[in-house]
Amino acid sequence: MCLKKYACYVGLSLIPFTLICIMANALLLVPDGKTWSSDQLSVHVLLLPGFIGRGLMVLCPGITAVLIGAEGSCGKGCCGHRCRMLLSIISSIFGILGAIYCLCVSGQGLRHGPKCSVNGKWDYHFRKNSGTYLNNRTQWNLCEEPRNVVPWNVMLFCLLAIISSLEILLCGIQLVTATVAICSNCRKK
Repeated sequence: MCLKKYACYVGLSLIPFTLICIMANALLLVPDGKTWSSDQLSVHVLLLPGFIGRGLMVLCPGITAVLIGAEGSCGKGCCGHRCRMLLSIISSIFGILGAIYCLCVSGQGLRHGPKCSVNGKWDYHFRKNSGTYLNNRTQWNLCEEPRNVVPWNVMLFCLLAIISSLEILLCGIQLVTATVAICSNCRKK
């Protein structure tokens, strides 16, 4: 198996995932298509899991994985190969940490529910039921402002959680293959 090609494929799959998560996080900031003040948005939205965890921290391993295929980025021969694989290991660890951050914040965002206005009072009205509101769609209409914030948050936080899980898997596989490559003998065919 050509590890450089595999790393390039992993990188090419991580980059679009990153862009999707950045867009999902941007959409979480504007429920109902309007801007709201920071005291009217959920803390889980303000922690920016799609920007920080999924965006910046996973973009690094994505770009690094694509660049691993480029000859001469760390030199040629055995030392250059091991240098590229070491960079891949470091950036994969960084990516796993970012994806775990996004997964945890998104999970808590789903569990606590959105911050919304009910009878003029802004609060986390679904926090007490620890996520059971997800199965009871009749409760979703309790929020008066922002309109449709519950399905909006559920859809986008689920998207972030699913993509973060895939990225943990991809970065983990890249971490293992780069570790195997750095430990293996450097032989030319």
